[in-house]
Amino acid sequence: MSLVKNFKMMSLYNQRMNIQLMTSCLGLSNDIVEKKTHSFFPNIISYWNHLLFGDLILLGRLALNHIGKLSPEDLSEFPTPNSPQDIYYNNLSDIVVFRKKIDELLIEYCTNLTEEDCEKFITYTTTEGLPVTKAAADITQHIFNHQAHHRGQLTCVLSQFGVDYGCMDLPAIVSEGSRIKKVC
Repeated sequence: MSLVKNFKMMSLYNQRMNIQLMTSCLGLSNDIVEKKTHSFFPNIISYWNHLLFGDLILLGRLALNHIGKLSPEDLSEFPTPNSPQDIYYNNLSDIVVFRKKIDELLIEYCTNLTEEDCEKFITYTTTEGLPVTKAAADITQHIFNHQAHHRGQLTCVLSQFGVDYGCMDLPAIVSEGSRIKKVC
């Protein structure tokens, strides 16, 4: 399977999982959403903000290099990420709107991504101030790994709060797999 087909499939999975988990979270009281989790992030709202941070900073690095036809203008309506602890919104209803736009942008990016784009190297500075050079494919893969990692932590927290968030299996969530046909 090509990287591009895999990334397109992962972008669909990412969107669908975010919708599924956000729907589960929207049914929770504010007390639960803001309750201390004693986990990686202090509460559910912090997890959702951090997922946004990761997408914004990584997509921003790709946009500065015009990978997958992504440009800085595509991110102009979003806040500038500064720190992994950034809090963009304090309630889930605001995050839903923002999350939907980011997921749509990520799908568009993966749709426009080429194998040649995947081979390009870009240099950026980490939040710790270190210069790094990585292939665009590695940065794209990290977007999905970052999401999966923190959604996994979030599902653990949700389980402890007694929330049934449903099936998370890739073949069930993206049943069409990587063999997505283009419709002209």
